[in-house]
Order: sequence, then C-alpha cells, then structure tokens
Amino acid sequence: MDLFSQIEEPEREELLNLRKELEEANYKYYVLNMPTLSDREFDEKMHRLQALEAQFPDMFDPKSPTQHVGSDLDKGQRTKDKGQNGKAFEQVKHKYPMLSLANSYSREEIEDWVRKLPSGVEIVCELKYDGLSISLWYEHGQLVRALTRGDGQQGDDVIANIKTIPSIPWKIERSDIPDFFELRGEVLLPWERFEALNKEREEQEEPLFANPRNAASGTLKLQDPREVARRGLEAYLYYMLGENLPGKTHYERLQTAKQWGFHISDAIKVSHSVDEVMAYIAYWDTERKNLPVATDGIVLKVNDLREQEELGYTAKTPRWAIAYKFPAEKQLTLLKEITFQVGRTGVVTPVANLEPVQLSGTMVQRATLHNEDFIRSLDIRPGDRVWVEKGGEIIPKIVGRENPSPSLPAGGECSSLEGRLGGVSRFFPTTCPECGTPLVRVEGEAAWRCPNEAGCPPQIKGKIEHFVSRKAMNIDGLGEETIDLLYRQGLLHNIADIYDLRLEDIAAQERLGEKSAQNILDGIEASKNVPWGRVLFALGIRMVGETTAKKIAKCYTSIDSLQWATAEQLCAIEDVGPQIAENIVAYFNDMRNLEILERLRRAGLQMEGEAAEGPQSDKLAGQSIVISGTFSHHSRDEYKALIEAHGGKNVGSVSKKTSFILAGENMGPEKRKKAEDLGIRLMTEDEFLEIIQS
Repeated sequence: MDLFSQIEEPEREELLNLRKELEEANYKYYVLNMPTLSDREFDEKMHRLQALEAQFPDMFDPKSPTQHVGSDLDKGQRTKDKGQNGKAFEQVKHKYPMLSLANSYSREEIEDWVRKLPSGVEIVCELKYDGLSISLWYEHGQLVRALTRGDGQQGDDVIANIKTIPSIPWKIERSDIPDFFELRGEVLLPWERFEALNKEREEQEEPLFANPRNAASGTLKLQDPREVARRGLEAYLYYMLGENLPGKTHYERLQTAKQWGFHISDAIKVSHSVDEVMAYIAYWDTERKNLPVATDGIVLKVNDLREQEELGYTAKTPRWAIAYKFPAEKQLTLLKEITFQVGRTGVVTPVANLEPVQLSGTMVQRATLHNEDFIRSLDIRPGDRVWVEKGGEIIPKIVGRENPSPSLPAGGECSSLEGRLGGVSRFFPTTCPECGTPLVRVEGEAAWRCPNEAGCPPQIKGKIEHFVSRKAMNIDGLGEETIDLLYRQGLLHNIADIYDLRLEDIAAQERLGEKSAQNILDGIEASKNVPWGRVLFALGIRMVGETTAKKIAKCYTSIDSLQWATAEQLCAIEDVGPQIAENIVAYFNDMRNLEILERLRRAGLQMEGEAAEGPQSDKLAGQSIVISGTFSHHSRDEYKALIEAHGGKNVGSVSKKTSFILAGENMGPEKRKKAEDLGIRLMTEDEFLEIIQS
C-alpha cells in the first residue's frame, strides 16, 4: 500500500463510522425520543461527513444521513405508552416533501446565507418552537389528515390525537377558503403541563421525559386520544401550502390563516437587514424564557413566495429558509461525588453532587445520572469536571466531561485514573445502599433494583407515601415527615398498619398533638370510601398507574376476580402490556401482599366496584365482535361494555365465527387483511351506534 492510500484509509473508515453514528442518533431522536447528541454536535458531525463524502465521491450512498432527513415513522414498536396493541399509525405520502432546515449558530453564518439571496430581499423572523412537526390537510374546510414529518416523504396520520388540541379547528366555516390547503406547524407540550406530567411519572418511578419536545412526541404517538387530551398539547402553525392561495408573501398568508381561526404566533416580524435579524434574535434570546412553551431558536424565511420558488431546495433543506439555534446554557463544574437513592419500587438511581453552579438564574448542585449505562456512556467519575446544561430544558443534566483531573479532592471515592481503570463497577454499588441486599438487574431494563420490598426502608416508606397520596387514598396529615417518624417509632411497617394506628400512639409523637392525631384518623376513616379503582392504584403495583388502574378495575370489578386473572387475560385490557400483566400476577403470588390485602379488607376498604348492569337489550345477541382501531365518540373499553350490555360477545382475534369488526381509524392492517380474506364486514363507529340506539 502506497503512502497516499495509507493516509486515505483512516478517513474512509471515519466516513463509514460517521454514517453509522448519525443514523443511530437520528433513530434515538425521532423514534425513541432519547436524544444522545446536542443539535450543534449533530450538525458538526454532519458537516464533517459531507466534507468526507465530497472528498471520496466513489463512496456515495443514497442511504447516507446526508441524503435524507431523520424519520419519526411509527413501525409499530410496542412501548408502555402505546399499550399492548403496539399498532402502527397509517402512513400517508406528503403532498409536498416535508424537509428539515439547515442550522446556523452565529452572525457570520446568517450573513453568509443572506449573501446568497436576491438583493433587497425581505426576511420573515419567527420563533423556532421545540416540538414535533405536523402537517394539517383541509379539504373544503374539513380537517382530513394530520401527518407527522416521518421521513420527509411520508408521515404517520395522527388525526385522532390532533383533534384533541383545542386550538386546531376541525372545520372552517368560510366561503373564501380554497378547496384544499395545508398548514404546517409544531405540536408542543407547555412547560406547565410538562412539569405536571414528569411529576406523575416520577411518582410512578417511570423514566422522566428529558424535555417538552420528547414529551410532545411521545404523547402524539399514543393510541388513546383521551390520554392525549388529558396531557394538554398545544400547537403553533407557521406555513401554508396549496394551489390558488391568497397572498403573495409568506407573511400575508400567515395573517390570512390567523383570520381563518388558526393559532399563529404574534412574534412574527418582517426584517430588511442582518442587523434587524440580529436585534430580533437578541430580544428573544432573553424574552423566550417568559413564554409558556419551549423554543430553541429563530427561523428565517424569504418573504416573497415567488423568490422562494426560484431559490428552490437542496436534497434535505429549502434554500430560502434557515434556522438560528440559541446556544444552550452550559457550565463546567466539579462532580464531587455520586450518591445513590432507592425509590419506592427499589430502583437505585445515581445522583451527581456538584460544586454549585448557576444556570438560567438558578443554582444547580445536583443532577440525576439516571442509571449505570448513562454513566458509562458519558464515561464520568467522581472528581471529573463535567459540563452541566440547562438549555431548552427545565431539568439540569450532565452532557459530558472535561479531560479527567489527575486527582480527587479530599473525601473523594477514587482517583479519576483509577476509576477509569476499574470501570463503572468500581464505584457503582452491588448491594442496596440502604439495606445491604444484593441488587438485581432485570433483563431489558437499564436500572439496578433492590428486591427487598418488605425490608428496605425507602421502599417501605415510599409505598406508604404513595398509598396515602391525593390521587390514591388521599389521607391528609400523613406526609413524608410524619410517615418517617411513625416508621422509626415502629408504628408503620406496611400500608395495612395505617388502619391500626391509635389516637394516643400518634398524639404521643414529637410535633404531633391530639388535634393532629384526630385529623389523621379522620382522613384514615374517610379513605374507606375511596372507590375500588383508586384502591387498586394505591396498592403500588409496579407500572400500574392511575389511568391503567381505572381500566383494570372496570374489567375486574373486585380484588377477588383480579387475583385469579392470568397474564394473558390481563393483556386483553387496553394499555396493559406483558410486563404490566406479569407485575400484577407476581403481586398476587406474594403471600406477604395477600396478608396485607386481607387486613385492608377487614379494615373496610372498597375491594370491589359496582356490579356490572345486566343486558340493556338483545340487539347483539349471539354475535361475536372484534374491536380494532381508535374511535371518536367512545373509548375501546366503553365499546366493549356497550357490546356486552346489548347481548354481544367481545373477541380478540378475527376468525370465521366473527360476526363483524367494529373498525375505527388506524385499524390494524393484519386484521383488515384477514377480514377481507374471510369476507367479514367492517362496521364504522357511527353505524354501530345507530344499531344499538335505534
């Protein structure tokens, strides 16, 4: 091999490695909602890949990340949020390709972009909202499609979920609208809703969403529109497409859309120079922190639509638009030590204890490190100087490290060099830091867990705290400090002990008197009227959240019927997947839990709901009915109840014995094909309701 080839070879290998790394980053960002690279890191790697591909044209590959945008297309992966069905959304080809924008990070890059534009061009400045791109199709004023970006050529139709957003009109009642037009925008989860959702997930010890964008993306791909509605998505629209549309400029069309009733930002401004653009950027770099939704930059667009058409597109981006990305606020500080917290379900979470550093006006001293794999991916150890970021996110996070320091401050666990030689396992515990029990790691999960549910103090107290919480048994007066006090005094060891508490025992405790004790006992007595669905949630069965517990309680109207349910039977309930089903079965197989349940029953808790009513009619008598898809008027569980109420039988799979399929939107393709092969009727939601209401 000659000298030239020896020089070339490493660069060719770098090219291949970059393609692999960027494809993986795209997948984690668009599909898993778990970004691993910052926007700037991604762009720098993309520019390097473009340079290498220009250097080696013989290595051109149409599948390279430089030739297409990332894809958020739903492949039907089963996730906890999607529920047990794991269905893919219908995929529809975009009428106009939905491309991404080129990014810029400095005035120089913006000036370079402006120099390539026609002289004297008007530039529209808009806020760049950090959410999930959406394309809304309107025919004769009616909303008919709502497509995600997908791979730029086709997207997932999530119209049932989009209809839950109040600011998006289903129908435009005007005489001056075209037969067809498309509006593009961003679906967002406001900060307030994001914080509330993460608080719920934290209480259930579920993985937190890293930022509102991830939360919005995950929410929009849920299969239950009612849950989507509950989370409270919002949308801002920013571009109109179609034939014979009013207006000759982008700005005029947005103002028209606003008159038609669409949610268009008031922050849009027409600029005539780079100085005006930079003044707009400087203003919103500060003011955006007062907005109710997340933004991560500014979008600049050529205003004149004819000039947009003349400038055209590259393979991935329009030449007439560019994004300026706000720099994430990031500080370098010392990672003093890593401590470990044990949660209610036994999950051991590493926490970074930092030298205090100010970010976005707040002092940051702690940040979660999630799990062992996260620490390993960043290769950080106690004593390192680490980068802490709080860009478009509320929760501070560690995003990387500086080169390891030669030694640790006094009191450190190990030197950085020694820690690296020993690996993560050198300081990640193998036994529970609270009770000393050997930790276990379930296959397929990232977290280490303490299995000592009945003897590990944080788990015992955490289960009691969950049991008495507002959405569960709602027992006033039993807060975290009081529970800790009663636990240390030997009065509380599990949730059933709550109902054995006596006035004199509580009143004798420090900071508690007879009045406080009586308030607690009143709350305990009132909890005996809490309905069965909330009692089930209060038990704290792993991964059984508030909504899931209600759905289970509707199908199994007593603790006795639920106790004998098999995992297969439980999976037939909407939103109950195999892991949740296995957790429920395991809970009832534990003799300690059965003893606690018996004590709760004797205490007078509601261990059953109202008995199901008898059939309202025999209109569906003798008919076996399959339900598939998503619905507008009722939930799947409500339709199952209606079928039974009118004498019908719910079945889970299509066969020759199936009478008809109640088919909603996004019906599973396999069921549709089997129905066609067997000649089974697909009945719409409205047709079904007409039958039972006649």
